[in-house]
Amino acid sequence: MGWNTWNHFACNISEDTILSAAKTIVAQNLTQYGYEYVIMDDCWQAPARDNATGAPVADPTKFPNGVKALSDQLHAMGLKFGIYSSAGENTCGGRFGSLGYETIDAQTYASWGADYLKYDNCYNDGRSGYPLISFQRYQNMSLALNATGRPILYSMCQWGEDQPWNWATTIANSWRISGDIMDNFGRYDDRCPCTSMLDCKLSGYHCAMSRIIDFAAPLGQKAGPGRWNDLDMLEVGNGGMTYDEYVTHFTMWSILKSPLILGNDVTNMAAETYSIITNDALIAINQDANGSPATRMWKVLVDGGDLSLWSGSLVNNTYVFALLNTSPSNQTVDIEFTDVFFDEGPAYQTGTYTLYDLWQKSASGAWGLTVGEATGSLPGVVVGPHSTKVWKAVPVSAGMARRSAEEL
Repeated sequence: MGWNTWNHFACNISEDTILSAAKTIVAQNLTQYGYEYVIMDDCWQAPARDNATGAPVADPTKFPNGVKALSDQLHAMGLKFGIYSSAGENTCGGRFGSLGYETIDAQTYASWGADYLKYDNCYNDGRSGYPLISFQRYQNMSLALNATGRPILYSMCQWGEDQPWNWATTIANSWRISGDIMDNFGRYDDRCPCTSMLDCKLSGYHCAMSRIIDFAAPLGQKAGPGRWNDLDMLEVGNGGMTYDEYVTHFTMWSILKSPLILGNDVTNMAAETYSIITNDALIAINQDANGSPATRMWKVLVDGGDLSLWSGSLVNNTYVFALLNTSPSNQTVDIEFTDVFFDEGPAYQTGTYTLYDLWQKSASGAWGLTVGEATGSLPGVVVGPHSTKVWKAVPVSAGMARRSAEEL
């Protein structure tokens, strides 16, 4: 969890940009919700590397005190520092990349006190097209980071090219599954042309938020504790979606266990944006130690969109399930527990649960209002246009047993 400069500021960053955001993160108590990484994305680099050593150098105008001084200030605030590069000749913003410079770059980032590396995929000299060559290119940086002896979270930004979910688990902490997100709910854009990421040949960019959810649906089986499908940075608060759409955005990123990296201007944040990103009931789902992304149990086409049911398991024999409506009209559905608890077996499907609506607040102001008990189904659920409803379910019957091996 943290904040990244790219979605709002792109290349228009500086030491002041990052420190202002960091001070706001602390002042607004976002750290208590888990937002701890402050990530400096592309365009921090000088026009060229150090002539003598080949080491990376920061833009002296944007970062007059150097990266180490910036990192030290972030650490002094109790935050962690993230940096960016690309596994290519150049970064996506046209600065120098790390291809062929993995060792010296990793050593330099470690000496600067980096805690996180976002590692992009631009200008890769054609070293892609099948999994092994991509694996080797990204493994080089993984080995270099590990050799520094400093713990640095390794976030691969490979856009889902060459199916990283099949091989990145052994070399990285997270991997992007699609082209770049745009601040839009569902608009089709030919710059994000694939209908599925399973064999996508052009990941592109300008991918609408709900399309990325579709891309992520079959990939949850590849993620788990310490290894995460990255659905890209959050757009909440950047202005391109409605409140309900941003609620859907934050809900689905949370239950799919994507890293929650803010991408808005936190120094100029509306109250409703703050309320969304501080829903600690959903953050707890995202950070749940079970590490299991929710699964899409069914999807049906409705009125210019679709309706889908998602379900996931949590620690301590608890569960989360959500109903997502991408259509432009209200939808009413009976949620059957035979679908929600399909993987858990008959005792769970017929069981009784205490339900908590995670987008309602209790009398004390806490997210996650208790909405009663339900047995077998949750009838007559109404979900609005581009909206999501999400519940935590706690079994009332202590004796429920998971599905036996014979039933699977």
